Amino acid sequence: MTGTIDQGFQADTTTTRSAETPTAKKPETARTPPTDTAPENPDATALGGAGRPLPLGDSGHQGDFGETFIRALAAAANLDALRADRDRAGVDWTLRYPAAHGRRGFPLIDVQVKSWSDPRGNDAAWRYPLEVKNYNWLAGRDYLVPRFLFLVVVPRRSAAWTDISAERLMLRHAAYWACFHDVLPLPGRNRSSTYTVRVPRANLLDIRALHGLFGDEFRELLAR
Repeated sequence: MTGTIDQGFQADTTTTRSAETPTAKKPETARTPPTDTAPENPDATALGGAGRPLPLGDSGHQGDFGETFIRALAAAANLDALRADRDRAGVDWTLRYPAAHGRRGFPLIDVQVKSWSDPRGNDAAWRYPLEVKNYNWLAGRDYLVPRFLFLVVVPRRSAAWTDISAERLMLRHAAYWACFHDVLPLPGRNRSSTYTVRVPRANLLDIRALHGLFGDEFRELLAR
């Protein structure tokens, strides 16, 4: 099952000094402001190794977590994960199946990863607002390697992204895939506008599903 598309939506600081005698006068010391204050959101910062607060949960942090989520899944599936030195083609990971699959040996797929902490949709599918430029990097058939959108749905609170104990490392929540080779790009649209894509919930990305994306049926969607 591939993904489908639909139209998008786009205090008073003065102190009183006590009287001092000339012989008991003490040197004044500089008043230093506090270096660590409790954040309004307890998940907003965490202490690093030197005790410095680190920002948590911003868009860059969430995006990195989503890409690492996929890297961990690829490792669990015994796939090779490759990255380009520069992101110029909308590909976050190139995954390689390290054996024959279908009629090809060592097939590849290209993956664009998006993380999402505000999931919307229904019981059948997520409805994700994808930027048109990113959609155009996925849609159509003029590619040598099949391309997929991997949508990683994460909790709003960064503290809930992981659950760690001596017995487990849990990553939340889950990833889903969609393929848009059977639909056309949108060359006339503003590249920075959004286009809402439908990502089926049935396309849960686990090891078996990830291996299945290397099948001949996806390569056959591409132009010959």
